[in-house]
Amino acid sequence: RGDAYHAFLAISFVEETRVLSVGLNFIDITDPVGFQSSACTLACGLIEDGWVAQVCRHEVRVCAPTVGAHPTGQSCPFPLLSLWRPKGLNVSLGAVAYRTVVLAMSSPGLLLMLGIRETSNGLQELFEIQQCQFGAELSCISIPQEQASSIIPVPPAIVGLVGDGSKAALPSGVEIGKVCVVGTHKPSVEILSIVPGDNFSVLAIGSICFITTIGTAVAGCIPEDVRLVLFDCPYIICGLRNGMLLRFEWPSSFLMTGCILSSELPPFPGYSSISVGAEVQESSGGDSYAWKTEIYMNNETGEQATQMEENDALNPVRLQLITVRRVGISPVSLIPLQGSLRADVIALSDRPWLIQTARHSQRISYTSISLQASTHATPVSSPECSKGILFVADNSLHLVEMEHSKRLNVQRLSLGCTPRRVTYHFETKTLLVMRTEYCEEVSGYHSDICCVDPLSGALLSSYKFDYGEAPKCMHMWRVGNEQLLLVGTALTTGRAMMPSGEPESAKGRLLIFQLEPKHATSNGHAFSSGSNSTMASGSPFSESSGYFSEQLLGGDPGMGMEDSDKNDLRIAEVEGWELSLKGQLSLPGVVLAISPYLEQYILASAGNSLSCLGFLSDSPQRLRRLDTIKTRFMITCIAVHLNRIAVGDCRDGILFYSYQEDLRKLEQLYCDPVQRLVADCVLMDLDSVLVTDRHGNFCALSCANLSDSPSPERNLTPSCWYHMGEIIMRIRKGSFAYKVSTRDDLKTPGSCGSSSSIADSVVASTLLGSVVIFIKVTREEYELLAAVQTRLALYPLTAPLLGNNHAHFRARGCPAGVWKVLDGDMLGQFLELTNTQQQAVLADQPGLGLESLSSFALSSTTPLSEGTVPVEHVLRLLERVHSLLT
Repeated sequence: RGDAYHAFLAISFVEETRVLSVGLNFIDITDPVGFQSSACTLACGLIEDGWVAQVCRHEVRVCAPTVGAHPTGQSCPFPLLSLWRPKGLNVSLGAVAYRTVVLAMSSPGLLLMLGIRETSNGLQELFEIQQCQFGAELSCISIPQEQASSIIPVPPAIVGLVGDGSKAALPSGVEIGKVCVVGTHKPSVEILSIVPGDNFSVLAIGSICFITTIGTAVAGCIPEDVRLVLFDCPYIICGLRNGMLLRFEWPSSFLMTGCILSSELPPFPGYSSISVGAEVQESSGGDSYAWKTEIYMNNETGEQATQMEENDALNPVRLQLITVRRVGISPVSLIPLQGSLRADVIALSDRPWLIQTARHSQRISYTSISLQASTHATPVSSPECSKGILFVADNSLHLVEMEHSKRLNVQRLSLGCTPRRVTYHFETKTLLVMRTEYCEEVSGYHSDICCVDPLSGALLSSYKFDYGEAPKCMHMWRVGNEQLLLVGTALTTGRAMMPSGEPESAKGRLLIFQLEPKHATSNGHAFSSGSNSTMASGSPFSESSGYFSEQLLGGDPGMGMEDSDKNDLRIAEVEGWELSLKGQLSLPGVVLAISPYLEQYILASAGNSLSCLGFLSDSPQRLRRLDTIKTRFMITCIAVHLNRIAVGDCRDGILFYSYQEDLRKLEQLYCDPVQRLVADCVLMDLDSVLVTDRHGNFCALSCANLSDSPSPERNLTPSCWYHMGEIIMRIRKGSFAYKVSTRDDLKTPGSCGSSSSIADSVVASTLLGSVVIFIKVTREEYELLAAVQTRLALYPLTAPLLGNNHAHFRARGCPAGVWKVLDGDMLGQFLELTNTQQQAVLADQPGLGLESLSSFALSSTTPLSEGTVPVEHVLRLLERVHSLLT
């Protein structure tokens, strides 16, 4: 227990166990330790100074390693060993703590606790202390421990906000070394007492039941791993087998008074409660006791459920489910990085995540780790690597050391030249980067487009442009079964437009590239022309291409597994990819924007001209102009959604167009009501467009209410506004959130409307290097969060540091009567506050949006005190919104 570093690394296989010495070199010391090498280890750990325990399916071993395994080990040639075997049963689960072993047996619901004692001959033996028959089968067990050498102080960033975090108390009855946390197949999370004689009494319980928006139960909600963590308040994190991560908390009133008040959330989602309580004094003049009957009424069916509660130690506390986060679709395992309740936790699912619990008071911060999918992990400390983590990935051990001062989900690639544009080719898993760099030899710029391996940063191939030609934009385009790269260039190194916004007299080109395999191995015949028969006839290059086809790269959704494996093998045999020029067209201006249109046309800007281009039927590699329309100023961006075209120029703002295929004519539909210097735009649907300008503003424009208007003015109307303060250069549809199917769209308790949709979110990047995400919320959610934002802008700990007017700054330039976009940075501070501070923010204060909070409170199914809204409602909503951004 007093060692500064780890000594043993136990690796369990299906029917085998190996113990290795910790260090940069691994040495097998299974025999000197005394572990059973021919059995799978369910759990192991230090049970007594100098003794380790191994839990197997048929026995539990207690071993004293020899000096061959540890310098302070036994001097005898063989390790000391004692066994405990269950009678007629097998062990299903186990957890080892100091002087304690908790086992779940093969008989469903049977739980055993073993202790350790010293025998007359100096051995340590296990003996049964107590057992209990549970009502449900257990799925996981953990015993909270706090090692003296692993105590984590309060982080400097929040000193003064949470007081002395080292004195943060656990709830009444929950003590380190006297409780264990289990997950059950009910499903539920429960905290049990392991004090001898308590018979595993339940101290707290958190029920797990999720209903989708279509009324069906979410499958796979069985706990895979559970952990008790502590900071200024305790909470339970639980990883489920379906890839969800849950966070439970004790009711705030229980933490303050040790009892549950009637104003707490009902334990049954979808039910509202009516409490009837009384305090009774014993006639003999002794102690008093309280009782409370909760009558829960289903808000839809009227069905009632009754629960009697007493304030004695035998009554379990109902934990509140605060957040639900999906981190993958694989079971979620939780690995603390230190032997402390305040330690950070690694969550393993489809990818590893770092859950930082030691740096936030009321929030779990999720950071994805830039490492391949791992099945197991463990912290390891050695003289060479004191803060290492061992990950198991691709049947190999990976020793990693993470630094908290560095971003864990970012990988930096050195490109040698300045990148101007970047896009990702999914089928080949290749980055396509447009680069430009000044060359002193020719006193000018040289440019190229290169293919880069995103994992290693290796330069696979590049296409170099002639001196004097600079690429300005590029766009991937799928035509049939081919992926083409459209590139717009400028045949000048000077500026593209005059200060007035009018285009310079420069020329440009539209280039069409195809990504082809650079080299192939002896099995390269898989890319021969014989494969062209599988290509779609809609491809303009199907006659001349002898390599590329989507079937070889991505695979057809209806393809069998055997064919898909063959295609994956063919891709692996390709040594690299290169760009092959397939077509070009000269245009009378600098091409700053291009976009595919209706799967058979290309839209390209040339100065202030918008051209619709198509392929010639007799020559599929040649383009011709179908129609051209001019704007007053230089076109900077083009966005397309179905048959709607949005064009942004540097003065007139956004213009809506459509293309009449029968007449081969571009037609203007709507225009921007104000002049703006457009940076970028994206069409969300046929009627609405999101626009960013070079004054740092974000705006949404719509024509939804103009279709039946008799007015000759066809101006777009602004619907929302946000002053970013820095210029947003690029905006695209997308989200960092994990994509889930519709059947897993949860209907969470306390929700004030339908869940925010990641399909309507956009990701933007700024000139200063920031990444911004905008998402849509319902009207009810907006009104609640707007009121909370108003209060946070005035609360001393969350108000702007320099005392500026937050609402005035974010609404700079906003037209009258337009909705203001909420500030996620301001609202995110609510998650950083302690529970007491959060309640103070939501307290009844005149002039701080009380009407919105009250209206939300009245519409909720939870009984609320007048003029206030529970912190849990705001936390659930903010955590659900925050999960869409991670």
